[in-house]
Amino acid sequence: MCCGSRMFWLNKSDPRAVFTDIRRESHTLCDGRSLHIAPDVIADFRALPFADNSFAQVVFDPPHLERAGENGWMRKKYGALNRETWQDDIRQGFTEAFRLLRTQGTLIFKWNETQIPASKIIALTDQQPSVWQRTGKSDKTHWILFLKGAEQ
Repeated sequence: MCCGSRMFWLNKSDPRAVFTDIRRESHTLCDGRSLHIAPDVIADFRALPFADNSFAQVVFDPPHLERAGENGWMRKKYGALNRETWQDDIRQGFTEAFRLLRTQGTLIFKWNETQIPASKIIALTDQQPSVWQRTGKSDKTHWILFLKGAEQ
């Protein structure tokens, strides 16, 4: 979900993964590097075209910016949230992620709280994380893991 340019993937062509994103595009960033967003499946994370209980693991890395210039490199690299609907959008994304997970499946959720605190994001799901790790400069990036139980 929201693979973007697959920045943190060890194998950006991992055959075990189905990479999805709402956009397919290429850009030249301000430092001259090329950025390619090329998902296997173009899809909106709020309504994915997969059957219930399809995956043992889901990675959800949604855009984390609500303020980003229309032509800015941050928007190109990370995408942007809709200022009016982002809370409902993220809530629907969590619902989709858990719908896709098999029982005892793992959701890996990545969030950078440059603009929106992680606590406000986690409040958008009623599921409880099993692991929560802060990383990156000033601990702004959060890796949050959920384990889907049988009752979900």
